[in-house]
Amino acid sequence: MVGNGLCKIRENIMIKKYSSLLMIVLITACGNSEVNHSNTNQIEEKTYNWRLVTAWPKNYPGLGMAPERIARLVEEMSDGQMKITVYGAGEQVPAFGVFDAVSSGSHQMGHSGGYFWKGKVPAAQFFTGVPFGLTADEINAWTNRGGGLELWREIYEPFNIYPIPAGNTGTQMFGWFNKEINSLDDVKGLKMRIPGIGGEVLKRAGGIPVTLPGGELFTALQTGVIDATEWVGPYNDLTFGFQQTAKYYYYPGWHEPGSMLELLINKDEWNSLPNHLQVIIETAAKAVNQDILDEYTARNNKALRELVDVHGVQLRKLPDDVIAEFKSIAHNILEENAAKDETVNKVYQSYLSFKNEVTEYHKVSEDAFVEARNN
Repeated sequence: MVGNGLCKIRENIMIKKYSSLLMIVLITACGNSEVNHSNTNQIEEKTYNWRLVTAWPKNYPGLGMAPERIARLVEEMSDGQMKITVYGAGEQVPAFGVFDAVSSGSHQMGHSGGYFWKGKVPAAQFFTGVPFGLTADEINAWTNRGGGLELWREIYEPFNIYPIPAGNTGTQMFGWFNKEINSLDDVKGLKMRIPGIGGEVLKRAGGIPVTLPGGELFTALQTGVIDATEWVGPYNDLTFGFQQTAKYYYYPGWHEPGSMLELLINKDEWNSLPNHLQVIIETAAKAVNQDILDEYTARNNKALRELVDVHGVQLRKLPDDVIAEFKSIAHNILEENAAKDETVNKVYQSYLSFKNEVTEYHKVSEDAFVEARNN
C-alpha cells in the first residue's frame, strides 16, 4: 500500500512536470507564430514608390503611353502597394541616359529601345529591330518561347539590369524625305536620322546616319540639320507633324520590321521585391506588350489616309534594286559583327535559327494566306 502510494505520488509529479513543459512549448510556439505572422504582414504591407524614366516624350501616343499603362496596371493589381511615377525624356535624365540611370540604381525602372545602347551592348539591337529580320509576332515568339529572353537577360546581367518586353510598334515606315529616292545615288551624302543596324546599312550605302531623340526630330528636319528621318509609322509621325516639313513618305520599313520596346529594371531593386509584386510587374508588361501592338495596328491605317488624303503627302515605295542592296549590306554587317564578337554571335545564331524556321512555316501559313487574300 505504501509502495503504491509512493508510485502514484511520483506519477502525479511527472504528469505535472511534463504538463508544465508542454505548456511552455505551446506558449513559445504561439509566440513565434504571432511574430512570424506579424513579419509576414509587415512584408505584405510595405509600400514601394518607384521612379521610371523613358526615352520618349511624356505621354507620347503609343511609345510614351506604354510605361504609363504599366504603372497603372501595377498599382491597380497590387491594390496600391506599388506606385510607379513615370518621367518623360529630359524630365530627370536625357532620352539616351535611361540605360545608365537604371544600371546605376539612380532610378529603379526605365522604358526605351535596346538599339540605343549598341555602344555598350552591341547584341541589344536584336531585341529591338534587325533589318529584314523578325516581325512583331515573330520577335515576340522568339523572345518569349524561343530562348531570346534568356539571352537578353544574360547580356544585360553585367549592367545590373533585368529587361522585360514592353511594347511593339509593328513594321515601321522607312521615313520622310524632301527628295525622291530613285536609286542608290540618291542616298549618297544623305543625312538621315536612323539608329541601330539600319544606320550602319545607310552608312555603307553612302548616307550619313544621325542619332537623335524623337523630341528633336521635327526641328532638325525643318532647319536642315538632317535631310531625312525615320521615326515610327503614320500614327506617331502624324502626331509629330512631319508632313509639314517633308514631302515624300517612303516604305517599307526594312530597317525595323517589328520594333520591340523594353522595360528595364535595376536588378538589385528587382531582387528586393516580394514574389507577388514581381509577378504583377511581369504580367502588366506582358499585357502592355500586346496592347501597344494592337494600338499601332488599329491606328496606323487611319493616320496614313489622313497624311495622304488631307495633307497631300506622297506615299512612295523604295525601288526594288535599292531594297535588294540594303538587304545585301545588312546581311554582310550582321555576319561581320557576329564574327568579331562572341556574345553578338551567340544571340545572332539563336535569332537567325528562329528566323529561318519561322520563315519556312509562314510561307505556307501567314504569307500564303495574305497573298491569297490580297490577290
